Amino acid sequence: MRAVDAVDLDIWAGEMVAVMGPSGCGKSSLLHLFGGLERPTSGQVWLNGERIDELSEGDLARVRRTSLGFVFQSFHLLDELSVARNVEIPALLAGCGPREARRRASWLLERVGLADRTRHRISELSGGQRQRVAIARALSNAPAVVLADEPTGSLDSAATLEVLRIFAALAAAGQAVVVVTHDERVGAAADRVIRMRDGRAEPWAGSC
Repeated sequence: MRAVDAVDLDIWAGEMVAVMGPSGCGKSSLLHLFGGLERPTSGQVWLNGERIDELSEGDLARVRRTSLGFVFQSFHLLDELSVARNVEIPALLAGCGPREARRRASWLLERVGLADRTRHRISELSGGQRQRVAIARALSNAPAVVLADEPTGSLDSAATLEVLRIFAALAAAGQAVVVVTHDERVGAAADRVIRMRDGRAEPWAGSC
C-alpha cells in the first residue's frame, strides 16, 4: 500500500487546514511531502509557483530555510541554548543579520506570550511553553507556510487552546497553516479539514 496515493490538494494563503485520520493513514507522509522532507515517487509538489519535488538538495534546503516553518510534537529545540537563541537560528540560516534575527526573536516571543522567558533555557519551561517557543522558531524566517505535526499531542487543554489561538492568528495574517492531528479540537478550529484514509484524502465526514 502506498503511504500517499493520488492526493490532489491546494492549500491557500490565509487558511488553516487540519489533516486528520487514524494512525498510519498517511498524514505525516503528506506533511513531509509538503515540506520537501520526502520526495514523491510520482506526481508533483508546488510551493508559490515553484515545483519543489524536482529541486536539487541544495535548492530544496533553500526553500525550507526561506519559505517553510516546521512545528513538531517533540519540539526539537536545542536544550543547551536560551529561548531567544533557539528562535534566532532559523532567521540567521535564512540570511538575516544578527541584529535583525534578535529583533524578530524578541517580537515573536512577545507575540506568543514568552517575552519574560527569553533568557531561560528550554529545560526550565513547561510543555506548553516549549511548544510556543517551537512556534516562534518556526516563524523566525517569515515562512509562507507553517507545517505542524501533532503540535498539541503532549499538551494540556489550556496549552492546546493557546496554540490554536496562535495558529488562527497566523492564518488571519495571511500565512498558510497545515496541521496534522488526531485532536478534534484542532479540526473544529480549522478553516478546512482533510481526512486521510489508506493514503487517500477525502472531505471531512466525521470524527477520527
